[in-house]
Amino acid sequence: MTESQTPPLPEAPPARSGKDRRRTRAVLRWAAVVAVFALTGTGTAYGISRADRADLPGLATRTDGRWEYPALVRPPLPSGSPGPLAAANKAGRHYADLRALRLPAPKNATADKTLSGTDGWLPVKDFLAQYDASGRGELGQALTDAGLRHVTSRGWTTPDGTRTRIDLLQFNTAEVAEGSESVFVSYDGPRHPLRGGPAFEPEGFPEAARLDRVWLAAFAEAKPYGKEQTRVAYASAGDTVAMVTQSRPGGAAAVPFWQTVTLQSELLA
Repeated sequence: MTESQTPPLPEAPPARSGKDRRRTRAVLRWAAVVAVFALTGTGTAYGISRADRADLPGLATRTDGRWEYPALVRPPLPSGSPGPLAAANKAGRHYADLRALRLPAPKNATADKTLSGTDGWLPVKDFLAQYDASGRGELGQALTDAGLRHVTSRGWTTPDGTRTRIDLLQFNTAEVAEGSESVFVSYDGPRHPLRGGPAFEPEGFPEAARLDRVWLAAFAEAKPYGKEQTRVAYASAGDTVAMVTQSRPGGAAAVPFWQTVTLQSELLA
């Protein structure tokens, strides 16, 4: 199969009985979208796999720079509980354990154990520590006022030196989470500078890689930057806001950043 071809529809698994039938059926629904990633003047096809509360295949590593993620599996919902974007879920609540919705590290990555927190929950002060000291107080107060419930985080470093960090911030309702979007970003960049004070500009995130009903704002550190470049994205789905940051000496590559943001958004949607 060439990279420009859409992967075939997988066969549905056999029907289950008893308790398994009452759970969401693990039937993959492929909706292939093709986005052209312009890399050094060469277009490459990028297929994004979608699924309904079931297995989510990680996007395989190819010559365009994608990382090799494991197959992603959403945790089962409590019996009778709707998904965060279901019409019946007026609060947009994630009933699944948020810690199980963190994107796993890709192949050959080294985990950042400092983000483990206590039982998987990160203290808010540790989340704020990635921001410049000048803005931590204001951001911390804004999150307190918004009723931030939990922060759970994960990070890793890949062999090429790219450092990735993912923070999931859970609020009481989707309405509150959506309202907090303006706490994090303004029309042209992050509202609060990250530690080191980089200046950001809007990221050219492919439209075809954006997910329906998931708000997304992505930014890249503007040139001239120092020894490393940072990319950051904020995504909101239901009652949760995800923050994805990637930094790399010499320049943070766009493709693994887009891939990571999209897969984390998939898990939350």
